[in-house]
This record gives sequence, C-alpha cells and structure tokens, in this order.
Amino acid sequence: MAKKSWADMTPTQKKIVVVTGLAEVALTTWCAKDLKQRPAAMVRGPKLLWGPLLSVQPVGPIAYLLVGRR
Repeated sequence: MAKKSWADMTPTQKKIVVVTGLAEVALTTWCAKDLKQRPAAMVRGPKLLWGPLLSVQPVGPIAYLLVGRR
C-alpha cells in the first residue's frame, strides 16, 4: 500500500491528520512541563530517561502518564 501525499487526501483525512498532530504536540508539551516540575521522587525511573522518551510518538507521552508518574 503506497503512502498518500497531502494532495491525494480528502478534506476529512487532512483534518484528522492535523487534529491528531496538534493533539500529539499538546500532550507531549504538557507531559514535558509536568516532568520538569515534578520532583524526582514522584517519577518512576530517572527523569533524564523520560525526557527523550517523550519524543517517541505517541507511545512516550502515554507511557509517561500511565507508568512514569507516581
């Protein structure tokens, strides 16, 4: 299955891509801010490890919310 280019997408598909991208950026930003402000004792694992993991989309931010926070 070949990837669709932006021009090949329907208006609905374009909206879904944009909304999903904005949601990922918002979630990652919120998680990064939370990680920065949260004391190390309230984070499972080293904070220095969670920072780069937040960039793994969309798994990193979701994992931080479900597993990384105490």
